Amino acid sequence: MDSLPASVVSGQDKVAFLGPFSSYSHQATKSAFSGPEWELTPTQTIKEVFDIVQAGGAAYGVVPFENSTHGTVTFTLDGLADRADRYADIWVCAEIYLDVHHFLLGRKDASPSSSSSSSQDGSRVRGEPLTSLAHIKRVYSHPQAFGQTGAFFGRHLRGVETIDVSSTSKAAEMAAADASGTSAAVAGEIAAAANGLDVLAGCIEDREDNTTRFFVIRTKGPDAPPLPQRAEGGGGDDDDDDDDGSYGAKYKTLVSFTVPHRTPGALADVLDCFRRLGLNLTSINSLPCLVEPFSYLFFVEFEGSRLDDPKGRVSKALEGMGKVARSWRWLGSWRNQRKMGGEKGSE
Repeated sequence: MDSLPASVVSGQDKVAFLGPFSSYSHQATKSAFSGPEWELTPTQTIKEVFDIVQAGGAAYGVVPFENSTHGTVTFTLDGLADRADRYADIWVCAEIYLDVHHFLLGRKDASPSSSSSSSQDGSRVRGEPLTSLAHIKRVYSHPQAFGQTGAFFGRHLRGVETIDVSSTSKAAEMAAADASGTSAAVAGEIAAAANGLDVLAGCIEDREDNTTRFFVIRTKGPDAPPLPQRAEGGGGDDDDDDDDGSYGAKYKTLVSFTVPHRTPGALADVLDCFRRLGLNLTSINSLPCLVEPFSYLFFVEFEGSRLDDPKGRVSKALEGMGKVARSWRWLGSWRNQRKMGGEKGSE
């Protein structure tokens, strides 16, 4: 993805992301905001990214939205749901895909009995330990990373304590702080050098195509920086208005809505608004709406843009949705960055 434009208002050169530095979120953020004009600002939580952007403390925020193996990141969905009415001005303006390869980081067991378990030539075998793991008693990582590496833990670390922390980089810091050497972390390879840790196993993710998609968020205010430019080779065709089912394929839009749950077919009625206008749905998610028990707030992402809608299909779909949904909210439109069979996208 191309770097975002530098023409921003004074003081709006910061980009908030889930830190610390060397996290997957940091890598994704650097891929989009690579210029020297951007000040990358790490946060301790995803909620803090939303808070800072809403308050005007950063021009943009980068948050993980979903992983191809483990699904949606609930904390980001919670921020977009805005059930406490804190983020009324925030919307999604871009997406970033990142290949995610997880590594088990720690300190090698220096005892003589462990040497026979080490890789004979020091080479890395995908998903297999490079040395004995018998000394490892606990492993720190982000819940998403644990969810993406379950097969490795089942084969090699069965019964070892797993401890959730706020990010994979934080996990590496905590493993490094354990002087006993019995702690490890699931994190990116660059976190090993940053924290003085050894790579105990490489590429331990369950699937080789493990990818995370990030959202870039900003506020709707009049002084907000310009939208990102399209990345070279980004998804979609230049013709947004084909009649062969590919209408709006180079754009995506996200909306949230509630329905009258006691009305049969209420959800189907909303979804039919998109089907009738030929707008392809790319994801559907939900969270409890907290209005009453077991009622839900739905999120639908579809191909097309509210900001570039030459035949008015998106506006017509949203108008129709407004008639059958109990409430709804537009959460952003952006250029589709997915590359089928190519570039991939994690936290």
